[in-house]
Amino acid sequence: PSTARSIRSCRLPVFTVDTLTLAIPVRPRRWNTGRVRVHLGSDHAGLELKTQLVAWLLAHGHEPVDHGPHRLDPDDDYPTCCLRAAAGVAADRANGVVALGVVLGGSGNGEQMSANKVPGIRAALAWSQDTARLAREHNDAQVVAIGARLHPATVAIGFVETFLDTSFSGDPRHVRRSGMLEAYEATGRLPQPAT
Repeated sequence: PSTARSIRSCRLPVFTVDTLTLAIPVRPRRWNTGRVRVHLGSDHAGLELKTQLVAWLLAHGHEPVDHGPHRLDPDDDYPTCCLRAAAGVAADRANGVVALGVVLGGSGNGEQMSANKVPGIRAALAWSQDTARLAREHNDAQVVAIGARLHPATVAIGFVETFLDTSFSGDPRHVRRSGMLEAYEATGRLPQPAT
């Protein structure tokens, strides 16, 4: 059973949005940059930013799914919530639902590493608008990791906005490279170098 709670059951600022639940088919290698289901996970260092981000997502018509934590615990472990957020993205995408993820921690490094352990997920650490954009445009990342201790909330939310608004380019070289990663994940065989 999932520990994710619908945002409507959380004690967070809630904005009235008529269409919170969406089931939009995913077109192969294309992205609908409209409303998106966004799975979130953090640790204690990312909790305050996650709370602000949930409110921002709701205000902008997205559907946040908060995988925790739901209270401050300085001894919590980031894999607990970040793995669940990435697994939520993978499950939704497998079912044809447009979904992305955001994982937050002090630096974002451990959170990114956790998300990347979920089969089918490519998570990227964003530290600028360019890295957030390129994560989607070139790498077709489904999860963005951000260091909450490294960026003011307005800047970090800007990274998320850029990530959500950017489509995968579909450029053949990027498709080829993503395909190599997917094949390695499925088979464990290293790709052959170009000749």
